[in-house]
Amino acid sequence: MPDWGSYSYAFGPLVGLAAVAVLVLLLRWTFTRGKSLVERRSVPGGEEDYGLLVPVARPSTFVEAELLRQRLLAHDIRATLAPTTAGPRVMVWPRDEHLAREVLRVAGSGG
Repeated sequence: MPDWGSYSYAFGPLVGLAAVAVLVLLLRWTFTRGKSLVERRSVPGGEEDYGLLVPVARPSTFVEAELLRQRLLAHDIRATLAPTTAGPRVMVWPRDEHLAREVLRVAGSGG
């Protein structure tokens, strides 16, 4: 049966090498691009960059846009506030566009 004392000159460097290999793998996994679980900061795009969503209001401020969005949500119309390059936009699905415009028109006329 071999004595571990005779292999100790190889055991220490192998353990160190294994520890460094584990650290390298962890760091590669941590810093690889495109696979982060953290949400990236949103980048404003044009109105056409939001897929099927259709802009129904073009307010000048985000506060005004949020008030309009809340008004649509109160009428059970799903709406989102999109930061575009031309300013904030209230957007809805195409099937809700006519109803959303009607709700905003009636609300804008004081009704």
